[in-house]
Amino acid sequence: MIYAIGDIHGCRQHLSDLLSLVKPDLEHHKLVFIGDYIDRGPDSRGVVDDIIDLKKKYNPENIICLMGNHERMFLNFLDGREELFFLYNGGAATAVSYWGPHWEQQPHLLPAAHQKFFEELRLIYETPDYIFVHGGLKPGIPLEQQQEEDLLWIRGEFINSLEDFGRRVVFGHTPMRAPLIMPNKIGIDTGAVYGNKLTCVLLPEEIFFSVP
Repeated sequence: MIYAIGDIHGCRQHLSDLLSLVKPDLEHHKLVFIGDYIDRGPDSRGVVDDIIDLKKKYNPENIICLMGNHERMFLNFLDGREELFFLYNGGAATAVSYWGPHWEQQPHLLPAAHQKFFEELRLIYETPDYIFVHGGLKPGIPLEQQQEEDLLWIRGEFINSLEDFGRRVVFGHTPMRAPLIMPNKIGIDTGAVYGNKLTCVLLPEEIFFSVP
């Protein structure tokens, strides 16, 4: 069995409540985080702390963490690039979470475990039946030729596509009121940071869990 959790965006309490509800057996099953752990919400650092703690508590190979477009923006910001783009897209909440209200005056350094977490995020996780990715896949392009920008940022072209990608694609990135269930894809970003819910799907049973 595989559990997959949608975009958290700093909503640490949502994540805690969802894990308490789902109670995944992480000794025997996989848990995939679909990306966008940070930005906009109140406790980005706390979300990353909790996921790092999960990896310490259980077999880290059973906890797969994908990169979202917000993690890419954060890494660019840490490298001194595209600061305004990061801040415009909710990054100020992450900066405050890590360095306090006067974050502009602080060196933009992360705890070593957090730096490692962000640097080791994966773009894709594959199983025989599923492809897990943050944004989606560009139709008509083989998986090995997909570009990072599409994997992290694509929306309508992918969501509206009826293409058979070879396996069911499980994705986040585009917030919806309820999970999107189509023959070729499952969308699990249900807009927790916008006042809606954080969602987990259990596969292959397609059982959905959500917390407000």
